[in-house]
Amino acid sequence: MTTLSAIVLAGGKSSRMGEDKALIIIQGKPLLEKVGNVAKNFTDTIYIVTSWPERYQNLDLNGCEFIQENPSNTQGPLVGFAQGLEKIQTEWVLLLACDLPNLRVEVLQDWVKRLHNVEAENIACLVKNTKGWEPLCGFYRSSCLPLLLDFINQGGRSFQKWLKLYPVANLPLLEPDMLLNCNTPDDLQQFLVN
Repeated sequence: MTTLSAIVLAGGKSSRMGEDKALIIIQGKPLLEKVGNVAKNFTDTIYIVTSWPERYQNLDLNGCEFIQENPSNTQGPLVGFAQGLEKIQTEWVLLLACDLPNLRVEVLQDWVKRLHNVEAENIACLVKNTKGWEPLCGFYRSSCLPLLLDFINQGGRSFQKWLKLYPVANLPLLEPDMLLNCNTPDDLQQFLVN
């Protein structure tokens, strides 16, 4: 069995949504809780990186550990990921954004099985689309932390620019809607209709 931890990023300001995306109810559960429950299928070690852990204290996130981001200094998901990665002690970490309502456990299970065959030089295992990598739903080797910190210390904040620097293994995705995220009120309407 692949040793695995999980990091869920819930530190964004949700400015396009106008309310905290992590707390939006879809299919009867707050988004952060839904994503946390998916992660629990793969590991007991789940870190939630957020500026506002107190907002999420009443959610059913048993077993998850909060990592406090500085709310006045949120520098994007790459920096939040680095903060979480500093805690990881397993070979692989599953990174998830908190706004992915269509996650499918069976797809992630298939991806986990593929990790055994990922060549050692690959720092991550992600889906690629026409715009680049899908960085907020995939797997990273914990050993990539020094490379990530070096990039951040040089002013880098873009997952895409960082991932272009190193080998990344490609994951198959037959159902692209699994990676749709809920960023705006219009996005939310789509998920509430379905």
